Amino acid sequence: MIKRQINPEVENALRNNIPVVALESTIITHGMPYPENLNMVNDVEKIIRANNAVPATIAILNGVIKIGLTKNEVKSLSETKDVLKISRSDLAAALTCGKTGATTVSATMILAANANLKVFATGGVGGVHLDAEKTFDISADLQELAQTPVTVISAGPKAILDLSKTLEVLETLGVPVITYDQDELPAFWSRSSGLKSPIRMNSAQEIARSHLIREALEIPGGQLVANPIPRNAEISFQEILPIIKKANLEAKKEMVSDKNLTPFLLDKIYNLTKGESLKANIELVKNNADLACKIASCLIEEAKKI
Repeated sequence: MIKRQINPEVENALRNNIPVVALESTIITHGMPYPENLNMVNDVEKIIRANNAVPATIAILNGVIKIGLTKNEVKSLSETKDVLKISRSDLAAALTCGKTGATTVSATMILAANANLKVFATGGVGGVHLDAEKTFDISADLQELAQTPVTVISAGPKAILDLSKTLEVLETLGVPVITYDQDELPAFWSRSSGLKSPIRMNSAQEIARSHLIREALEIPGGQLVANPIPRNAEISFQEILPIIKKANLEAKKEMVSDKNLTPFLLDKIYNLTKGESLKANIELVKNNADLACKIASCLIEEAKKI
């Protein structure tokens, strides 16, 4: 009933205890314009292979779950317009109807876990949007982190969100938010957010051990790792905050909501920063992929000790 194809390179890695890093596909279709999106994916996959790991970009193509897109499939997806943005809620429907779609963080986590992939590198995760007390606009990513046992490496929640409320919801859901090597929560394009991180860990080994201990204790859900963007690539929080506010005002004016909101805001911020936000986004994804490889390698090594 469910059609799934796992790339032979990914299958071989899983059989032989070679680290595998899952990657989402909405960053290709909804996060960046062409050809920057294609160049980004190719660069990220190169970084993963340079770390002796295997990349597994995940998507739905014509009703088939793809775990590890080929180069041709990535190129085709990067050029395609009006691709579905698939989350937990519409994953089964997309498969039933034979659709093509890019997987969000939540859908990628589900499909990664089903394929026994434990580490997933992305840009930023969704969360509680501004004015959520009126709109109830809260990303499915948060509930997924509470349910699905995948360690997600991000640059923190997207800075367009209400970061304080996002942290509160993650705490309520029992999701560990682990900031890598600093005490303050990063905010996607910025290393600082003004918010203290709930947990700090200074090594990939600690993060991997934490994942395995949660498994041993049979605690459901995954971990959110907040990996600060490299210093030479960041846009300071003070600089980006007024730009985010302006983009949100335009979204309200044009009555943009639901799944269209995040792509709309990212596009507005791209224009307002004259492309600097995209450059930062690309660098933070590369940085997250590098850390994800280290965590995936440590998971294999630490599991041998149990």
